[in-house]
Amino acid sequence: MANSLPLYEKTAIKRRTHKALDLAILFLLLSLLAYRVFLLSTHGFSNLQAMAFLCESWFAFVRLLSIITKWNPVNFQTYPHRLLKREVELPAVDIFVTTADPVLEPPIITVNTVLSLMALDYPANKLACYVSDDGCSPLTLYALSEGLEFARIWVPFCRKYEVDERAPFRYFSNASTPPYLHTSPEFQNEWKRVKVEYERVEGKIKDAEQDRFSSRKDLAPFSHVDTKNHPAIIKILWENKNDLDELPHLIYLSREKSPKHPHHYKAGAMNVLTRVSGLLTNAPYILNVDCDMYANNPKVILHAMCVFFNSEAEPKEIGYVQSPQCFYDGLKDDPFGNQLIALYEFFARGIMGIQGPFYSGTGCFHRRKVIYGQSPHHEGKASEQELLKSFGKSKALAKSAALTFEDNACGYHLKGLMNNLEAANQVAGCGYEIGTAWGSKIGWIYGSTVEDIQTGLMIQKRGWRSIYIALDPPAFYGCAPSELPASLTQQKRWATGLLEILFSKNCPIFATLFGKLEWKQCVAYLWLLTWGFRSIPELCYAMLPAYCLITNSHVFPTVREREIIIPISIFILYNFQQLLQYFQTGQSLRAWWNNQRMERVNTMCPWLLGVANVVLKLLRISETVFEVTKKDSSSSNTDEKTKLEDSNHFTFDESLLFIPGTTIVLVQVSALLVSLTRARGSGVVEVACSVWLVLCFWPFLKGMFLKGRYGLPLPTIYKSAALALFFLHLCQKNNP
Repeated sequence: MANSLPLYEKTAIKRRTHKALDLAILFLLLSLLAYRVFLLSTHGFSNLQAMAFLCESWFAFVRLLSIITKWNPVNFQTYPHRLLKREVELPAVDIFVTTADPVLEPPIITVNTVLSLMALDYPANKLACYVSDDGCSPLTLYALSEGLEFARIWVPFCRKYEVDERAPFRYFSNASTPPYLHTSPEFQNEWKRVKVEYERVEGKIKDAEQDRFSSRKDLAPFSHVDTKNHPAIIKILWENKNDLDELPHLIYLSREKSPKHPHHYKAGAMNVLTRVSGLLTNAPYILNVDCDMYANNPKVILHAMCVFFNSEAEPKEIGYVQSPQCFYDGLKDDPFGNQLIALYEFFARGIMGIQGPFYSGTGCFHRRKVIYGQSPHHEGKASEQELLKSFGKSKALAKSAALTFEDNACGYHLKGLMNNLEAANQVAGCGYEIGTAWGSKIGWIYGSTVEDIQTGLMIQKRGWRSIYIALDPPAFYGCAPSELPASLTQQKRWATGLLEILFSKNCPIFATLFGKLEWKQCVAYLWLLTWGFRSIPELCYAMLPAYCLITNSHVFPTVREREIIIPISIFILYNFQQLLQYFQTGQSLRAWWNNQRMERVNTMCPWLLGVANVVLKLLRISETVFEVTKKDSSSSNTDEKTKLEDSNHFTFDESLLFIPGTTIVLVQVSALLVSLTRARGSGVVEVACSVWLVLCFWPFLKGMFLKGRYGLPLPTIYKSAALALFFLHLCQKNNP
């Protein structure tokens, strides 16, 4: 009877209030467009009204995309205890951890992530943890070696006492005494011993960051190494001899790099990991996480296997299982709007009701055969010659790929990892992919700085579906940017990468016309990929009220016109819906305001620069660059105090990211001052819009009068002032 119960269940979520609000806002937007058409047809053509019509048409289009995307939200509930009752052998899983810069991504973060993964509730002889170090840093290898020594006592401790938080830096954070869930003297003594040992290892790694680590033989390959030009380095730090109670495999990898060959950033690193793991362990399932994304739920792999192992027909088409990105030690009230709680709850669950969530680059379980380019209903075997053409000249890799396509659910673990080490070094070479299908049809797809979205799109184009598992406690925890410059840089990279996909041959429209991407899923991708484009109509729309105040004209209905109720109703209903979403996800009024403010900042600052990056790329003037986001490693009281101060103030630097926002606030303040000096021809709505924008960009206005980290640099102010004066000049020039 237990075997007949499903391993997961899908339930629909009813959100009638939000659907009604969505339709009401869309109706009001269409009514506003009808008002514009009426004005243009009765009063003649007007540049002002035409610009407003174009911007509002875009807003209505985006609203329609969002309605379709989140119209049918669903939830998935998994039952790992039912899986354990079934007489099935659990499959092997290869775990990929990626890091690229030991400065921006301190090794102690990577070590904690690896420790949490090695301690998961899953047979140790079925796990292999691969760490890709794209920075080719001896510090990272040293930290992993020290972490491995600590793992020998940490992993048994977690299993023995069923520890919930298996990243030691979280488990021991701010805890000077052991928890009283276990009152036995044995636990108390062992807890203290493990804590002392972790602090010792943490201290050694932090000392090593100051170039104080001792000379070791295993670090010899790093002597005089050039991080951009070096051979492949593969170190088998630990090999599990098929022992259930031992530690999982732990392998360090730094792929070969050369200035003569493009390395394709994270996508290239993931493909090397896929090839190397295919030779050493070749597990049928792959879990990939960023170096800061530690495993928070010890049973996360079992939850994912519930989806892949369900007896229903649908799981045979499940290509990957995605977990939401959750963040630890997030700043109070989300001042930079980067925790994405409401976005995941309302949009991700809506996409689950279509073809499945997007691949978000971390916390995701893949079928290896899906990464290898197989379709859901693939039949027949590929010849050795075909495999060599697609996978490269390694016969060992072609053989392992053939075994993967045979769909042996228990995997294919070689008896000795050292046996294929030479072949692994070959496939980690920078020139191995030349003339193969890697990066185009196989593995992680190249051509965008958001390789995750593009790879997921290509998987779903072949007809695969995906599932989103939101566990309690959350499956993984990572760290969100705690400073404004890092947050905006991340937003710029996202906007750039998404637009790169939109203008590529992998555009979702083509995937629907010539592939198996469902049309609603295509709409969901378009909603996402057009994020960057929203900067242009929103920036133009933001300048319209200022233009009207300066030229003493109006673009919105006046108080004497009954149509004034349309824009006012849109504003009220939109913000009411947003506020409702934040309250329903347990967030505060302040968090709602911070996210509304950052939505304006993100749209008109980093997204605008993302558009500029893509235009320059399309014109072949420059190439886009993958920018690593800075990770915070410490949770000390000093750092917590600094983070608290930063949450109350924006921090600035000399980046171009701050010029659009500074220009906007200067223009709006100037327009409001000009309107005070003359008889008012503009309406209440124009004034309200300008005031609203000043409030949204208020931190930029404050930054012009502050110094240090919290003040805008003078070059940024001068450039923004010049742009604002230029806009004022154009307004005066066009003033009738």
